[in-house]
Amino acid sequence: MNDWIKAARLRTLPLSMSGIILGSFIAKWRIAEQGGTWNWHIFALAILVTLLYQILSNFANDYGDGIKGTDQLRHNVAEQRAVASGRITAVQMRNAVILFSVLSLVATIALLYLAFFKENLLQEFYIFVGLGIACIFAAVGYTVGKKPYGYMGFGDIFVFVFFGLVSVCGSYFLFTKSFNWDMLLPAAAVGMLSAAVLNLNNMRDIESDRASGKKTLALRLGFKKAMVYEIVLLQLPLLLMLVFMMKNGLHTEGKYYAFIFFILMFPMMGLRRKIMQVNEPSELDPFLKQVGILTLAMAVLVAAGLNYF
Repeated sequence: MNDWIKAARLRTLPLSMSGIILGSFIAKWRIAEQGGTWNWHIFALAILVTLLYQILSNFANDYGDGIKGTDQLRHNVAEQRAVASGRITAVQMRNAVILFSVLSLVATIALLYLAFFKENLLQEFYIFVGLGIACIFAAVGYTVGKKPYGYMGFGDIFVFVFFGLVSVCGSYFLFTKSFNWDMLLPAAAVGMLSAAVLNLNNMRDIESDRASGKKTLALRLGFKKAMVYEIVLLQLPLLLMLVFMMKNGLHTEGKYYAFIFFILMFPMMGLRRKIMQVNEPSELDPFLKQVGILTLAMAVLVAAGLNYF
């Protein structure tokens, strides 16, 4: 069981929950402004679904990189990967990928039934079922298959779309049954931070990926340009959230607690400075968890600032 827990890579779970928390609690704030009610059951199921997607993605990544031999070249992390180290066989991991694909789909349908089907919103129900299936294919297709998109440098785009746009805007729609264009601002903020985590991961593995033929965006850019890209990804999210708050007039209404998330500017500045000082790719590994935690902290602070202060 311990090997499966390690393969699930629990440190990636806070990042995956951030978009759901942000979209759901912005929806809660807007529903409260209109005198409506917010459904905790939808939120709980949405969290369950995104955790299943993330574990599915981690298992599929372990399986795909393991059978392609990519992980064997990563001397700094290969011992942590289950298939590459032999602690879990490729067949066992493939079966786990299939199992979690099924579990993810079942949980998605349960969530959408609660959010849409019970209210007879059939068109929205079927559209989101299709979106859920797309999420499953995206989770698996990063490293699995003849042409996995993670090996062609498209991982950053998919992470931005699914961890940012789909996660935040999709969860917001579950509650409000509507879409507001300003939701693209917090969605892009989470998407950029998610892409920042992936880019750090790919910068760390840049040499082993070069040897294995995994042409990530970091490899295509080169280490120095990938570092510039990383700093941009870490610089913009708080500014996008600030624009969102200003656009909604929270500064003119005296709701200054909504801006509490901006205290993260200081740890963000420190984190960017430390990352910029790194010369050896292997030294980037600790920062993956730190960016994930800061992303979750931003989501929680925005949720609290809008709803509870």
